Amino acid sequence: MKIEIRRVEPGDYKAVQQIFSQPNVLRGTLQVPFPSEEMWKKRLEAFGDERYQLVASVEGEIVGMGGFDLFPASPRRRHAGYVGLIVDEKWHAKGVGTALMKALIDVADNWLNLSRLELTVFIDNERAVKLYKKLGFAIEGTHKKYAFRDGEFADCYVMARVR
Repeated sequence: MKIEIRRVEPGDYKAVQQIFSQPNVLRGTLQVPFPSEEMWKKRLEAFGDERYQLVASVEGEIVGMGGFDLFPASPRRRHAGYVGLIVDEKWHAKGVGTALMKALIDVADNWLNLSRLELTVFIDNERAVKLYKKLGFAIEGTHKKYAFRDGEFADCYVMARVR
């Protein structure tokens, strides 16, 4: 199996919407249920220079998306990127998240000179926490009652990779 990584394109909106519609994916994000294709079409069309987004595909099927937001308008935060990652439920634990994160880290380190990548992850998302630690991220703290999901508040870790 070959995982291909490329920049996201506006035409990817249907695949992205389908992944975000999956219950186990949605649960790990700050999105709300039932995202529309139109919403994702508009979002992907609106991505500008402050957002660097990649998709992973296997045999032409988009199976994940990852990226980071940059802070070009903030001179004191230009060294950082805020990471987000989703992987299709059928492709969990098959190397897709690792491939996307390695590609993002390569761009951050070797092309954008970012010295800090940061993210938040729900503390019960053990698979993601393990992946991030494997790639050099460390837990910097915990946000209590970070987000409301499944009828209750959930905590998240703040993690970062600093070089």
